[in-house]
Amino acid sequence: MPNTLAVPQTRAVLGRLFEAAAQDGGRPVPPSGTDPSASALERADALRDFCLPVSAEAGTLLYALTRAIRPETVVEFGTSFGISTIYLGAAVTDNGAGHVITTELSGDKVAAARSNLRQAGVSHAVTVLPGDARETLADVAGPIGLVLLDGWKDLCLPVLRLLEPKLSPGALVAADDITHAGMASYLSYIRDPGNGYETVAFPVEDGVEISCWTGR
Repeated sequence: MPNTLAVPQTRAVLGRLFEAAAQDGGRPVPPSGTDPSASALERADALRDFCLPVSAEAGTLLYALTRAIRPETVVEFGTSFGISTIYLGAAVTDNGAGHVITTELSGDKVAAARSNLRQAGVSHAVTVLPGDARETLADVAGPIGLVLLDGWKDLCLPVLRLLEPKLSPGALVAADDITHAGMASYLSYIRDPGNGYETVAFPVEDGVEISCWTGR
């Protein structure tokens, strides 16, 4: 059974990106990068040099979930430099079926992510859409079997609501950084049984919420 994560070229790209992300931790974040009054594009431009990745543990969790449920379509909100996208692309590659559609607002990061995906050997399994996710994901065709929400926290709920009509029965939705204050409205929605989800928080770094769409 193949495991693209074990391929030397994939491991090398992930190792390089995680090392860069660790170095980001020692750099000051520009004020506009965290200013809630700034537009999504202004924040993206301010943080265009920052990796903003999932953790290695979260990446492995995403890989395992994708391998297990074998989704036809995976949608990711927030590509950044492509760390999480590599895990998702590796999973659909190893499944032998499926495709990842991901979206990123920063033009610099779109170019970098595409390069990283090529170097990791999974670019054939991924389409990177440049622009605002509320526009780029509007025309994505269903059924969507897995969603990763890892973009701006105030936009996670609007993006989920945009994709909700296209979720397949039993689709999984993973949201990263759930300890972030900006995730409060998302968590309130996803944890309300009346909204059609069974959900659980995983203690992975800043937390990942894994939710199963049961419909309503």
